[in-house]
Amino acid sequence: MGSLPREKESTHSEIFLSLGLTEPAKRVFEFPWVLTLLSSVLGRIVHKNERILGSKEEVFTVFDGLRAPNISIQSYIERIFKYSNCSPSCFVLAYIYMDRFLQRPNAHLTSLNVHRLLIVATAVAAKFADDAFFNNAYYARIGGITTAEMNKLELNFLFSLDFRLQVTVEAFKKYCCQLEMAAAVFPIERPICKVNELTNIVSELTNIEETNHQQSLRRCS
Repeated sequence: MGSLPREKESTHSEIFLSLGLTEPAKRVFEFPWVLTLLSSVLGRIVHKNERILGSKEEVFTVFDGLRAPNISIQSYIERIFKYSNCSPSCFVLAYIYMDRFLQRPNAHLTSLNVHRLLIVATAVAAKFADDAFFNNAYYARIGGITTAEMNKLELNFLFSLDFRLQVTVEAFKKYCCQLEMAAAVFPIERPICKVNELTNIVSELTNIEETNHQQSLRRCS
């Protein structure tokens, strides 16, 4: 297969760098720009869908809750990133998987299902792309749902995708460009990472890892 022109390779590298995509082996303690873009894009999709759907009778799925969670999409995405230790690229994959899932008839992204779709899509992406990942009990705890619900949602999600998790390099780049263009069309202010935020993240990660380790020891004893 022929290689990309040098100019094209350079452009894509700049986009990856701009989005904050890094190697999975490197732990990033500041929130990558891709998280802000993704939350903004998903938020606009939810707002548009709910405005169009209005009072229409909606088709509910296993991903729909009775009411929208109190936590915002951006805060939820940042929570997943903070505790899951997955690479930023997983959030691009999660975006692709969610898009594939929503290609089904009568499937709409709303405030009732966006959070569950996010945690499941990100967990699936981490298992597929990253060298290290957690079990569903841990992801369920991050997402604020039960392990049983996480298992059921993941299975439904995978069958809805026909287990099509492979993403070509070109498709990945296309979705990265979509996120980058969203920032150009709807200007979003880049967040500033503070030193004390870095300290808090390290402390919280350490505490949650110690808690899981102690629980594992109790189960084994």
